[in-house]
Amino acid sequence: MAQFTAAVYQNEFLPDGGTDVNAIVTISCEGAGTAGQSGSGNAGEIIIVDTSGSMGPATMAAAKDAAQAALAEIVDGTYVAVIAGADRAMLAFPTVSSGPGMVRLDAGTRAQAQAAIDRFVGSGGTAISTWLDLAGQLFASVPEVTQRHALLLTDGENRERPGRLDEAINRATGYFQCDCRGVGTDWQVAEIRRISQALLGTVDIIPGPEQMRAQFQEIMRKSMARGVADAKLRLWTPQGAQVLFVRQVSPTLEDLTDRRVQVNPLTSDYPTGAWSDESRDYHVAIRVAAKAIGQEQLAARVQLALGDDVVTQGLVKAVWSNNSELTAKIDKQVAHYTGQAELAAMIQEGLAAKAAGDEATATTKLGRAVQLAAETGNDEATAKLKKVVDVESETDGTVRLKRTVEKADEMALDTASTKTTRVRKEA
Repeated sequence: MAQFTAAVYQNEFLPDGGTDVNAIVTISCEGAGTAGQSGSGNAGEIIIVDTSGSMGPATMAAAKDAAQAALAEIVDGTYVAVIAGADRAMLAFPTVSSGPGMVRLDAGTRAQAQAAIDRFVGSGGTAISTWLDLAGQLFASVPEVTQRHALLLTDGENRERPGRLDEAINRATGYFQCDCRGVGTDWQVAEIRRISQALLGTVDIIPGPEQMRAQFQEIMRKSMARGVADAKLRLWTPQGAQVLFVRQVSPTLEDLTDRRVQVNPLTSDYPTGAWSDESRDYHVAIRVAAKAIGQEQLAARVQLALGDDVVTQGLVKAVWSNNSELTAKIDKQVAHYTGQAELAAMIQEGLAAKAAGDEATATTKLGRAVQLAAETGNDEATAKLKKVVDVESETDGTVRLKRTVEKADEMALDTASTKTTRVRKEA
């Protein structure tokens, strides 16, 4: 049975008149087990492969191989389906026209799914909304599936009227999770990131077809290791308090503030999706009414809930003090993740400015990103930034835009912008 623990990192001391309380809450899980086998309900996996006409022979061959490799990682007993996505979504497997659209995986159905993937042929355009909608319909056709995950691959830009993809994302949000990958450089990072963030998944670039198999295998292995189907971050705050924001800050940045579901007047839930054996960090910011020097207050109770059961909790406190040495300190964890959130914003804003031809803004933003990456020890971000800018001083954030940059390097920097690093342990 999965075991959860919680740890709180904060400076609980506020100055006279202080109102804002910040804390990092680390939630850890051990003994999660296997998807669909160690929790309640069954697990379902849908593999969605772009089969539009832009998928060239080499890319299509690699996509087939990667989808086969992902299928091989799915454990027997899991409900599965395969979607071929073009200007409309086609149910490639199982071959049914009514009733349940997913089947349990065993030796026989696995072979049938493999054969269906082998028959993929590239043609048509790209309408990703139809892919997401069909996935939702397939999951809904098998009510016993309570842990729902999809893997989506595309190689091109969505070609639908404005708003249609967002409508489909809204329909899927809160219903299934989706990890997204883009192969090559003809797809839009911001577009696919909207899907992955709304559906509590990941986004990344696969620069070349030869790297596809390994990424698909890794995604599906991680999905199979999520034996806890669904959990909520539950936040209680006292009467009169205001929740400024709730963010997941590790392993990736995800703003959960607007995903709030009220439990009662003082308590709200925020989605976290399925869990494996892992740790995640959350930044909560609460505004409370100022109290007199020497008084203290419980500013928040941060819990993890599985259904109606609370499995762990951490307490966020506030103590008012006139000792400036105590109140001036910023907790190391809070400072670190505040910098990581700014780093993501600077990368995305800098790349957007560069694409718009605003070199001055791009240089300023990406220079600040270099500075923040160095300060927070984010070596991956630093390495990717150096492929886009020439760094004169990491400390000062002084950079020059490179005259020639591979598009894949810019996209890799963009997709990695929301990946964070933890505070380095002191030797």
